[in-house]
Amino acid sequence: MTLESDRSAVVLAGGGSTRFGDADKAVADLAGTPMVRRVVDRLEPVVDEVVVNCREAQVPALEDALAGGPDPSFAVDPVPDRGPMAGIMTGLQEATGEYAAVVACDMPFVDPALIAHLFERAAGRDAAVPRVDDQWFQTTQAVYRADPMIAACERALERGDRRVVEPLSDLDYVVCEDDDVREYASLETFENLNTREEFEAAAERLAADS
Repeated sequence: MTLESDRSAVVLAGGGSTRFGDADKAVADLAGTPMVRRVVDRLEPVVDEVVVNCREAQVPALEDALAGGPDPSFAVDPVPDRGPMAGIMTGLQEATGEYAAVVACDMPFVDPALIAHLFERAAGRDAAVPRVDDQWFQTTQAVYRADPMIAACERALERGDRRVVEPLSDLDYVVCEDDDVREYASLETFENLNTREEFEAAAERLAADS
């Protein structure tokens, strides 16, 4: 019997890492720790379970990267390469919590204090989504009510719209603006690493802080 959790986390790791070269950036070593492990370790204190969304071929390497830590489940994309919105839907379908924090695997500085705040802001609504500079919705570091978001993603895919922001048009969501975010985290929480250069710069900062 599967025990339901109150709060889940879905880590999106199914992207193609096209700007990172031939390697999978999710499991690449970032200052001594696989990047996906850094994200999971930051989320684990504020959630009851972790679900990793990925492609089937990624599972063995992700299991190795996460060995010895929190024991996640894996939500494998039934159809690969449909983008992060489809990955969110797949991850939420595996999650057991009513609400889930969705975080991209390339955001190693995600702040658990902000994630905890987003869970509180989302209560009674369909989502809590940060917005930076009054324009950029941080849809891959947000909290969603699983069932409404799954349905909204399904409708967006049926419309042929893969934009990760598209499901919001069907949701009752609250926006967390800059000032709200900065009470709990610096904007570094949204930094994502796409290129080798960004990866190396982040590794230097982490090494200097250790």
